[in-house]
Amino acid sequence: MNQSKKLVDGAILTAVYAVLLLVSVFVPVISILAVVLLPIPFVIYTSRHGGKPALLMWLAATIISVLIVTTFSLPIAVLMGAGGIMIGGAIYRKLSAHETWARGTFGFIVGLLFVFVFTQVVFQVNWTEEIEQQMNTSMDLTFETLGEFGFSEQEQGEEMVSQTIDLLVNLLPVFLVGGAIVMAFISQWLSYKVLNRLDKKELRFPPFRTLRFPASLIWVYFFALIVSFLVSDTTSFFYTGAQNILALTGLLMTLQGFSFIFFYAHHKKMSKAIPIFSVVLTLLFPTLLLFLVRFIGIIDLGFGMRDRLDKKDE
Repeated sequence: MNQSKKLVDGAILTAVYAVLLLVSVFVPVISILAVVLLPIPFVIYTSRHGGKPALLMWLAATIISVLIVTTFSLPIAVLMGAGGIMIGGAIYRKLSAHETWARGTFGFIVGLLFVFVFTQVVFQVNWTEEIEQQMNTSMDLTFETLGEFGFSEQEQGEEMVSQTIDLLVNLLPVFLVGGAIVMAFISQWLSYKVLNRLDKKELRFPPFRTLRFPASLIWVYFFALIVSFLVSDTTSFFYTGAQNILALTGLLMTLQGFSFIFFYAHHKKMSKAIPIFSVVLTLLFPTLLLFLVRFIGIIDLGFGMRDRLDKKDE
């Protein structure tokens, strides 16, 4: 009976994936929504039956994808399957929402790396060169427009923009990881909604104020910071790697800072509008406030401020 249910679920959810894939490719208006929903069949199946049966479903979905939408759909199937199975496997093992999110992020990172390599090898698309070319084209058009309006002394501005473009291109791994984090969160949140309705579960993310990263993240951040100061050659592998690690850990500690602000407001029974307003204000004035929020995250991680507040009230 259990084997029969696995086969039926596998067939139905593979068909759902195929329909969503066709919609995402051939129906322009709702294609974005269909793309967002693509990992969910894998999440549902894996959360019900575990990882090993899900791998067979993933293989079947990949083969069907290639047959109905050609080779173009192969990286899509790998990406969505990797992320969906990692999220579903964590739900199957009854892991916490944050652990599930971390595993989903890892799955999407693996999938995005496959997409990156596959498109370069098969379709001869060099993403680094393409991004740099597009940004340079936009820069040229911008300065041409400024020149038409009589703005002069553009050489210094062009040099600064060129350096910024080089930095953004070097930070491509960070954007990849950031994309994986967002994709995992959206897929997990939508999957929770679907599973709660279909399987009568009670899956949900805990309050944002409970988000805490390992304290070891501080050491990774400071190590990357030291390397970036010691290595003067901006074209070296070590400098680029340090900049990527610095940007990623900085982002995570900024999230930690925001989380602490929400925790503190809740702990002191403040209005919920205060932490929300702090997020909005930081987004409006990132140059002034982003460093402060990141510093709060570092202090929270390094000194265990939440535990100190809890012990103080005991």
